[in-house]
Amino acid sequence: MLRRLYDWVLHWAETPYGTWALFVLAFCESSFFPIPPDILLIALAVARPAKALNYALVCSAGSVLGGCLGYLIGWQFMAGLGYQIIEFYGLANKFDYIRSLYTAYDAWAIGIAGFTPIPYKVFTISAGAFNINFTVFLFASVISRSARFYLVGSLIYVFGPRIQAFIDRYFDILAISFTVLLVAGFVLIKFIFK
Repeated sequence: MLRRLYDWVLHWAETPYGTWALFVLAFCESSFFPIPPDILLIALAVARPAKALNYALVCSAGSVLGGCLGYLIGWQFMAGLGYQIIEFYGLANKFDYIRSLYTAYDAWAIGIAGFTPIPYKVFTISAGAFNINFTVFLFASVISRSARFYLVGSLIYVFGPRIQAFIDRYFDILAISFTVLLVAGFVLIKFIFK
């Protein structure tokens, strides 16, 4: 079933509605849909590398707005819909662990989930359920989701279609490496300006 969804998402890159489909996919993925928008972003950007950064912007905007819907689901509808979504992804038993991440790391938890392959939707829903400060949530979402999609868009913009295989193969490693460097940078700044 996931393969059919994946193929269905990719087919939008070959239609005149690709940009709108990217926005809708990014929106839905941030709150409930299982297929990440990266695949459509890559397909659209590879087809038109000059527009890669525009596609990254569309993807970022859709994702952040979808994250706000996820927050709303957790904040107002956790008992019904929120738990069903989290259970669908097999993460109901990790809910208390996610709470501890928010308690310990606050914005870092959403920032890291927003950039890495961790299911972002689980963190958006959890943020609402745990009443995380919405401004902090929104700021961390904008930074992390934009960083993720602009990284992909920038690589395609600079290197063109030949970078697609590299991104497809090493996306998880690139995301984790960038996150480690990002966290290390903030830790270094914290110690320098202590």
